[in-house]
This record gives sequence, structure tokens and C-alpha cells, in this order.
Amino acid sequence: MAGHSKWANIKHQKKKEDRKRAKLFSKLSKRIAVEAREGGGDPEKNPNLRMAIQKAKDNNMPKDNIQRAIDRGTGNLDGVEYERIIYEGYGPAGVALYFDLMSDNRNRTASELRHLLSQYDGNLGEKGCVAWMFDRKGQLIIDRTELEVDEDDVMMSALEAGAEDISIEEQVIEIITEPSDLEDVRTSMEEDSYKFSSGDVVMIPENTVKVDNKKDAQKVLDLMDEIEDHDDVQDVYSNFDIPDEIIEELENED
Repeated sequence: MAGHSKWANIKHQKKKEDRKRAKLFSKLSKRIAVEAREGGGDPEKNPNLRMAIQKAKDNNMPKDNIQRAIDRGTGNLDGVEYERIIYEGYGPAGVALYFDLMSDNRNRTASELRHLLSQYDGNLGEKGCVAWMFDRKGQLIIDRTELEVDEDDVMMSALEAGAEDISIEEQVIEIITEPSDLEDVRTSMEEDSYKFSSGDVVMIPENTVKVDNKKDAQKVLDLMDEIEDHDDVQDVYSNFDIPDEIIEELENED
């Protein structure tokens, strides 16, 4: 899990530095609309919708935007209809990539991703080519720059709440759960006064690929940035592990 938590830390820093709020809200709206269409517009009866709404709230999305997205999903408002798509592939240095997308044009999205990956020595693969490398888990992130916490206390609270694993980084603490336990762990820890910058079901790599060549590491990070910036990409997961010293070198060169 080391590589995954490291990427969570990198993503956290980048999100705070250069978050594009309008694009983020658009992506969150797509997910809410799809979850409402597939499981109904009542979050009390639709756990996937409830989780999508919570993610929107974590990112300070206004209530009106959330409600409009629900209404589009249930057909109460006109709008573009999106479908959920999973793509898999490979990036620089052979790292695995697992894409969670929502698109109104499957062919366009696939074409754009193929073109993007080709620019970074990567390619899309067949269904199932990398999915077996990942586990579906619940993930909660505590932002240590916004909430001062005692590491031992966090671990005790998380484990007592039913968490599987805790990873402590300089700026974030990552708490891993079974997907079905995510909401219960979050609720229990919030009762202990912990606040989370994000909480969602994610794909965590079982094993990582070490990328210790600086040129390849830069390619991987640049590709991840490009992918996450794509309008149709909800999330992208990878199994790369870049050593801290190389990350620091690349950051100092920026």
C-alpha cells in the first residue's frame, strides 16, 4: 500500500495547489447523476448516491448543484445522459492504469485516452488486463495541514471503528476499510471529532511497480496529471511506487 498512499499524498498537495473547481464540480455532478439514474434519487435508499453526495460535500460543492445533478439523473431536469465506463491499460515503465470514467460518447473517450497514452509510451488494454492487480477498498483521508491529530489516537479510533489499515504520511493520513464498512468507520470517527478531506471507494494495488528512473518517474506523474484533467475521468488508479528522493528532486526542478 506504500505506493498508493504516496500517490494520495501527491494528489492531496496538487489538489490544494491547482484545483480547478468548475471542472471538479462537473465531474462530481456526472457521478451524482449516474448514481441517481441507476439506483434512484433518494440517498437514504441508494448508498452509492449517498457516497457521491458526501464526496461532493467534501469538496464544498453547493447544495443547489447537488440537487440539480440528482434531478438530471432521475429525469426531473433535461440534460446529457452519461454512462459509467471502466478502461484498463499501461503507462510508462509498465505501470498499470485503471480508469473510472463517465462519458456521453464511449468512442470519443476511448480515442482520446488512446491518443493521450500514446504520447507517454502507454496504451489501453483489454478488459481485465490490470483489474486483477487491484483491490476495491474504502478510503478516508485526513488532511494533517488542516487538522492537528495525534497519530496513535487516530490509529486507535480507526481500528476500533473497524478500519483495516492506516497509512501515515507527512501531510495526510490514509485509512483503509472494506467498502461496506466505509460509512460506518467514517461516522464512528466523526463522533471522535475527526474530519475528512475525502472519503470514497477506491482501487488499491496489491503490489507496486518501483519507478526509480527519474525520466520515467516524470513521465508517470505528468501522465497522471493529464489523465485526471480529462473531463470524462472520475478517477484513475495506478500501481507505481516512486522513491521519495526522486519525487523531491522533481519537485525541486519545478
